[in-house]
Amino acid sequence: MKYPKIPLAQTVIQLCKAKNIKHIVISPGSRNAPLTIGFTNDPFFKCYSIVDERCAAFFALGIAQQIEAPVLVSCTSGSALLNYYPAVAEAFYSEIPLILLSADRPKHLQNIGDGQTINQKNVFENHILHSANLKLDLKDELNIPVTEDIPIFKNIEDKLERLLGLQKDIQKYNEQELNDAINKAVVKKGPVHINVPFDEPLYEMVDALKVAPINVPIELEEPKMDTYILDQCLNDWRKSKRKMILVGEYAPNKIEQKWLNLLAKDESVIVLTETTSNLDHGSFITSIDKLIAPLQKEDFVKLQPEILITLGGLLVSKKIKAFLREYQPKEHWHISETRAYDTFFCLTHHIKETPDYFLSEFLPKAEQVKSSYKNYWTGIKLERAKKHLSYVEKLPFSDFKVFDTLFKTLPNDSILQVGNSSAIRYAQLFDIHKSIEVFCNRGTSGIDGSTSTAIGCAVAHKRQTNFITGDLSFFYDSNALWNNYIPNSFRIIIINNGGGGIFRILPGHKNTENFDTYFETKHELTAQHLAEMYNFKYKKVSSQNDLTNALNSFFKESNHPKILEINTAGQPNDAILLDYFKFLK
Repeated sequence: MKYPKIPLAQTVIQLCKAKNIKHIVISPGSRNAPLTIGFTNDPFFKCYSIVDERCAAFFALGIAQQIEAPVLVSCTSGSALLNYYPAVAEAFYSEIPLILLSADRPKHLQNIGDGQTINQKNVFENHILHSANLKLDLKDELNIPVTEDIPIFKNIEDKLERLLGLQKDIQKYNEQELNDAINKAVVKKGPVHINVPFDEPLYEMVDALKVAPINVPIELEEPKMDTYILDQCLNDWRKSKRKMILVGEYAPNKIEQKWLNLLAKDESVIVLTETTSNLDHGSFITSIDKLIAPLQKEDFVKLQPEILITLGGLLVSKKIKAFLREYQPKEHWHISETRAYDTFFCLTHHIKETPDYFLSEFLPKAEQVKSSYKNYWTGIKLERAKKHLSYVEKLPFSDFKVFDTLFKTLPNDSILQVGNSSAIRYAQLFDIHKSIEVFCNRGTSGIDGSTSTAIGCAVAHKRQTNFITGDLSFFYDSNALWNNYIPNSFRIIIINNGGGGIFRILPGHKNTENFDTYFETKHELTAQHLAEMYNFKYKKVSSQNDLTNALNSFFKESNHPKILEINTAGQPNDAILLDYFKFLK
């Protein structure tokens, strides 16, 4: 097997292998050639070549999201590294382990006007768990070949002994930084940046390794519930007749069903889940905005919890955030191993355990309390469901009707990736079959990278991945299709309403040229030629009948991935959605 000649490159690659990092996403470049040589010549690694660094990083994020383990992205020096930043921020706030490996020029070639050279040290410092800035091998910097015979002259011999001692210190430093960075990505769940300087020559290879870096094992603490906090929580729980559990973005199958069943039995508890929470129980309230939008002040007082427990990641619903900020609970506990956001300005406890472990320690000891809280809001939930069905039945072809049709048609046991902005907000209003796992980039809620993330997910999973997105999000990330790894089972559904439809839903002046151009950004683009260029099967529909017919075969097996573009431009989509909330009242 061939290895890069540079010891530093060997060190990086061997430690990645020792830590079982298998997925390596490489963008082309020269400065990162030693890393590319090492990763691609070792059959242990699964390597992907993706040209666009922004797409590459989101593609890696999609894989990491699914395998729940670090994925590495490698790029050359210069502005290539900056294109990782949107995915870095998303990984940081979504707590997804991502390892960013950037090649760099040596210090003596920085800030002298060389091409493809920027200040790469700590470039992600505001959105990173760890920045490791490795040191150049001294032998390389002084152009002393690794295999060169040591001269016999004593003064040169003394100099070499000193330099070789320094090289051992550099090797030790680099190994420690690499171990710290990679271990932190695993334990704290987030992105880390490793900046690696290389001097030329970059393409030389050898048949044997020169270094054997030490792998520092990851130390995981055994979960142990603080008994004082537990007793305090149990005492508060026993006194409360209104408890609300609110679940944001959460990975599937992380909480045992028996704990969900116990929560469902408690009359004093209501559980509100978002589309991306991946929790299922018939008694849970799954459409938060549907519940809250019609409420009046007296209703909010009845809904106001005494205890709020939050699980999972960031929330989509603005309405639940506005409600809980105005009608604050007495107690707010957030259960998470990593971080807690004071979203409602009343956080009282951050319990640093997994929700499953906390519930396993808490619920068997918790007393169920007599209360009308759950029954009352379950009744409201059923009323809302009837109103919802009544409204949808009368709808003309529109964004709202399209989402209703799609969620009735999605294949069971599939993966659903949802684009940001309008797409995820519409998704919040509909029930999705419990066998479908739902994901969305809600860390930063940006439209950049949604398609790339969905493709990474599709590559990591054997189950079919379906991606629902708006037109602006799709065109923004169209380089995502420049990817040789897309499974034939991958499906993209574009709801093309001719611009940023969400801006028509938000408050503001509408129907002006300024609004059309600078906010909604109207356009007449279609995905047809992109589909042809990237070898996707393509279908465009503009009516309910055509949509129904197209969906009859869209999800079936094929020898190419598919794009279904649904044209709803010209429909009163904003009015239909706003009237929906009025109708619920």
